[in-house]
Amino acid sequence: MARKGGLGKGLESLMGSADAEISAISPEASLPISKIKVNKDQPRKQFDKEALEELADSIKQNGVLQPILVRKVGQNYEIVAGERRYQAAKLAGLKEIPVNIKDISDKEVFKLALIENLQRSDLNPIEEAQGYRKLLEQDGLTQEQLGQALSKSRSAIANTLRLLDLPDEVQQMMLEGKLTAGHARAILAVAGVEGKIRLAEKVVQENLTVRQTENMAPLFSDKDTQKTTTTREPTPTSYKRAARQLRTVLNTNVKVKKLRNRNKIEIEFTTEDDLARIVDMLSSVQEGEGD
Repeated sequence: MARKGGLGKGLESLMGSADAEISAISPEASLPISKIKVNKDQPRKQFDKEALEELADSIKQNGVLQPILVRKVGQNYEIVAGERRYQAAKLAGLKEIPVNIKDISDKEVFKLALIENLQRSDLNPIEEAQGYRKLLEQDGLTQEQLGQALSKSRSAIANTLRLLDLPDEVQQMMLEGKLTAGHARAILAVAGVEGKIRLAEKVVQENLTVRQTENMAPLFSDKDTQKTTTTREPTPTSYKRAARQLRTVLNTNVKVKKLRNRNKIEIEFTTEDDLARIVDMLSSVQEGEGD
């Protein structure tokens, strides 16, 4: 899936100087593959099977051209960066693999692995969101600080993190590549867990486009969440259309309600950061009108 933008110099605020990191690495060596273990906290959980087989074929012909980065853990070594090359080398039948060995903390291991995958555009949106959340929790950063470090806007960070509000079943579909981030944003607009799951299953079964998913989202809100609206006047078509447009723009569930003596717009948010994201978007619209 396509990634947004690149990674800028702000990464140094997360990692310190990249040059300093490299200078601390030992000279290249070779280790038995049997002595190397995968990092269980590696941000990337899924590998494209076909791409892995292609890399394995290349390794059979040319060997591993770039050493993987490892650290010593007990009697073995744990991968810090380069798991894809490691998996392909195993697939190619290699007994040893070139490595650089570095003494590095658990926190730095995760940062290096996440940044490597972001630079290579190797993470799917859920893996990326999980990586962001872990960095926020580990370093006590705000979304704005993380965005500056990764050369992304705060709203882009917030939108990615919102994917973790999806039910586990829907997140798994994304990890398996069955749903895109566009589908996920449309599904997030559905009220209720069961409704989100049902819509996600329909998207996968019928191969729906993002636009089709957006149009169907209002039909999948859980029945319990809709009971309070059954005694109200029918909602005008123009209100429904406005709600769909607002859901798409604000990337959250929005309801436009017709009441007896007044009308109302309800905008859902999950956290204070999510509220700030919505306020920023509404403010930017107002500023644009003033230009």
